[in-house]
Amino acid sequence: MSADTLLPQGWELVVGLEVHVELQTNTKMWCGCSTEFGDEPNTNVCEVCTGQPGSLPVVNAQAIEDAILLGLALNGGVAEVCRFHRKNYFYPDLAKNYQISQYDVPLIHDGHLDVDVVVSDDAGEESIDRRRVRIERLHMEEDTGKSLHVGDTGRLHGADRSLIDYNRCGIPLLEIVSRPDIHDPETAQAYLRELQAIVQALGVSDARMEEGSIRCDANVSVREVGDELGTRTEIKNLNSVRSLGRAIRYEAQRQVAVIEDGGTIRMETRHWDESAGRTETLRVKESVTDYRYFPDPDLVEITSPADRVEAARARLPELPAAARSRLAQAGVVREQAAAIVGAGTLGWYDDAVRAGGDPQLVANWLAGDLVGQLAAAEVTLEESGVTGAHLAELVGLVADGTLSTKLARQVLDGLIEERGAKTPAEVAKDRGLEQVSDEGELRTIVERVIAANADTVEDIRGGNAKAIGALVGQVMKETRGQADPRKTNELLRELIG
Repeated sequence: MSADTLLPQGWELVVGLEVHVELQTNTKMWCGCSTEFGDEPNTNVCEVCTGQPGSLPVVNAQAIEDAILLGLALNGGVAEVCRFHRKNYFYPDLAKNYQISQYDVPLIHDGHLDVDVVVSDDAGEESIDRRRVRIERLHMEEDTGKSLHVGDTGRLHGADRSLIDYNRCGIPLLEIVSRPDIHDPETAQAYLRELQAIVQALGVSDARMEEGSIRCDANVSVREVGDELGTRTEIKNLNSVRSLGRAIRYEAQRQVAVIEDGGTIRMETRHWDESAGRTETLRVKESVTDYRYFPDPDLVEITSPADRVEAARARLPELPAAARSRLAQAGVVREQAAAIVGAGTLGWYDDAVRAGGDPQLVANWLAGDLVGQLAAAEVTLEESGVTGAHLAELVGLVADGTLSTKLARQVLDGLIEERGAKTPAEVAKDRGLEQVSDEGELRTIVERVIAANADTVEDIRGGNAKAIGALVGQVMKETRGQADPRKTNELLRELIG
């Protein structure tokens, strides 16, 4: 849906996003407890993360380094000196009843992220529009625990009781706050996807939305074109790119309907109900003064001298946009390049090309058949043992006629079953999957098929060229699918005349 059809004529949507990223450090932000996901509830806890009297926090230095790295990747400036504050309000899932965060001087300030959005003109022709979303700040804080509401709904409303798992308490969390530069759901979704890809490329987080290691809040408002910014509502904890787009669309249309009916929008936090496809009031939004920020007296200031910042900058890897551009220059189509970079399989692509694989053919397999076959086997690419060198060899075997595409898929299944312990050539030989390309052997088989299908041959000679497909099928049946299709067609046409 385009911005033109999202809202009635004369209305404009304004969106700012707050994205929370859990860092992939081994220990928590203020203590030595494990950050392992999925452990038994309340096993990765100590006096610090449960707020026991007299316990003192100590900053996780690796978390600071990771935050600086991400800030630089987002074109932000690094504060030479910043500090942590206490953000006060009732947290049922944060035992000390305040969150350690940053207030007036964040670690990272004034960044931006350029995103590509697919747009269509009146004729339906698609093009890419590059849009810039400014980033106001990236600040560090700690995650809260996880609440489990027991009851029929699984939510606080209607629950019989609530249980709290404090394992997540104190995990290092980065909050990335954009400026209100987004004016349609598609740009918001592109921004979140690109941010997720950058985080994964840096290796500072696995950024798995389904596990909550990256979460998004959307601040949504509407206004008549030319007016001041309208009152915003915040939609909390959107856990997929699809949900983000749907929630923004619904909330924008809801707000316009309220205003046009003579109502007013109040500043509040709303919950997105995925199954119902609507937002619902969660709580009235607090203002900054309600949080009563003050510097945390237990934590020292964080200093980031220029040499430390430049050392971090030198560690920046190739970012997703640059990687996609490089693949495009090698002839890889845009959708495949995006899939390879987005899935984190760029390393396999580069290894395969370095091993001599054709870039476009490697991309075809990496973004196509391989994805489906791994899903069918229920293993990841890492678990499969399939390497870039395997892909390069497989592509080469298809190119030189040793394997047909169909046989190559069977070889790939074998590679996955063997967990990469054998090469594609070894799998093909062991399983008898080499393509029959020897002209003498193939000619004998083709002659036998022609002799056994006289009626079909006469049909072809009578002008029904499509009937040759039936004979190709017979040759394939005799060779268990291993005949070279191109040579089979050539021999059939030659011998039928």
